[in-house]
Amino acid sequence: MTHNASPITLHPGRVTLAELRRIHAGPVQLVLDASARAGLQKSLATVQRIVDEDQVVYGINTGFGKLAKVHIPREQLEQLQTNLVRSHAVGMGPLLDDACVRLIFATKIASLARGYSGVREQTLTTLIAIYNARIWPCIPAQGSVGASGDLAPLAHLTLAAMGEGQVRVDGQIMSASQALQDAGIAPIRLAAKEGLALLNGTQVSTGIALMALFAAEQVYAAAVLTGAMSVDAACGSDAPFDPRIHAVRGQPGQIAVAAHYQRLLAGSAIRQSHLHNDTRVQDPYSLRCQPQVMGAVRDVMQHAAHVLLTEANAVSDNPLVFTDTGEVISGGNFHAEPVAFAADQLTMAVSEIGALSERRIALLIDATISGLPAFLVANPGVNSGFMIAHVTAAALASENKTLSHPASVDSLPTSANQEDHVSMATFAARKSREVADNVRRIVAIEMLAACQGIEFRRPLQSSQALEAVHAQVRALVPRYDEDRYLAPEMQAIEAFIQRGGLQPFLEWPLQETGR
Repeated sequence: MTHNASPITLHPGRVTLAELRRIHAGPVQLVLDASARAGLQKSLATVQRIVDEDQVVYGINTGFGKLAKVHIPREQLEQLQTNLVRSHAVGMGPLLDDACVRLIFATKIASLARGYSGVREQTLTTLIAIYNARIWPCIPAQGSVGASGDLAPLAHLTLAAMGEGQVRVDGQIMSASQALQDAGIAPIRLAAKEGLALLNGTQVSTGIALMALFAAEQVYAAAVLTGAMSVDAACGSDAPFDPRIHAVRGQPGQIAVAAHYQRLLAGSAIRQSHLHNDTRVQDPYSLRCQPQVMGAVRDVMQHAAHVLLTEANAVSDNPLVFTDTGEVISGGNFHAEPVAFAADQLTMAVSEIGALSERRIALLIDATISGLPAFLVANPGVNSGFMIAHVTAAALASENKTLSHPASVDSLPTSANQEDHVSMATFAARKSREVADNVRRIVAIEMLAACQGIEFRRPLQSSQALEAVHAQVRALVPRYDEDRYLAPEMQAIEAFIQRGGLQPFLEWPLQETGR
């Protein structure tokens, strides 16, 4: 995304998947919809009235967590919020990348702008200015349990907005104070409730989970294309994709993806060559049951998209300001269980894409099943071909099985047992992203293997659609005639998948859903 691309106007509560994909894809300018101003002003007025009347309200003039019973005098309210941010910025581990930080930043702005958090318009204006200046706070990936919001990572974001801590600008780490000074942006000085509003929320777990979802979209498309190619490479049947089979079951994802396989294989001369008098009655499940598995994956992905889009538009801090009654009410919207469940389900579904793909690789390299040369190379023995490439795929598939253990079933009490049940959503999201990365690598290996298999069927051609995919692959990686250094070529196909190179060949599975 270029800096000159049209800006995104954030409509609080109505941010779309398409907008989130744009934010993920690259820096794009943000503009806050002017209609948000009235709600912000009313929310701020409610907070100010509480401060002026010296009412004791959690998050405004009290301590936090277990210290909620401690009343803080008016003259110390700014210090209270500042100390909160500093004390909570305790993340560890590798830093979240720029794309992830953009999603976190944008969804946090959108959430605060809904007018239930009691922050000043000036504060949001500063956050947007920081975002548009491409100043990305350094946010460690570890340190959130997914309840009371993503406190530690969001504290690192807020700390940067205060001109403290570190940020990345053009890939270079520097002090936040210097970056803000260079951009001509005055650091935020936190008013009553603002520190807590900025720290509290599910934007980090949601942002990471959205990253996993967008990666899963790419992987899904690649796996459907590659799976269809493997059917032809193994001289499999397209009969299992007959729509009548799937209609009588009624599963919507299965019906949709079966239609993709049927379309992708239509007109294949390879299929026509063994349409009749084939002694094989049925294909192995990894070929035959692709609609059933990938359809179920598609349905899970669609559900995850619905949950995560809802959460990206949510108000998830605490307490919340309701201006119609002038009340500030403590609740638990910061508990990220919906995100944790969605991320765990997405992880398991995407892991199955990899499990199926690994089985198809194993099938293709096994001459006794595929009818292709052993390990997909001429003169096997002298050449090892795809023997160890399959081992890599198996290693990744095995990793995914462990990573697919749900994080959401765990909980550890924190804050002296005040926060006694948590979601572990952030870890769930991180695992989901890792599994998507692993599966993309597995599918990249299968794509190379399937292309190799199709070439051993020459002069017969696959379908027009699959030959177009084959041509794209061969534009990047030549045919494997004898053993050579294969890792860079596997990585090249992985990168091709990651940057959406296969998007023209298969429509995206996920749709905007009502919230």
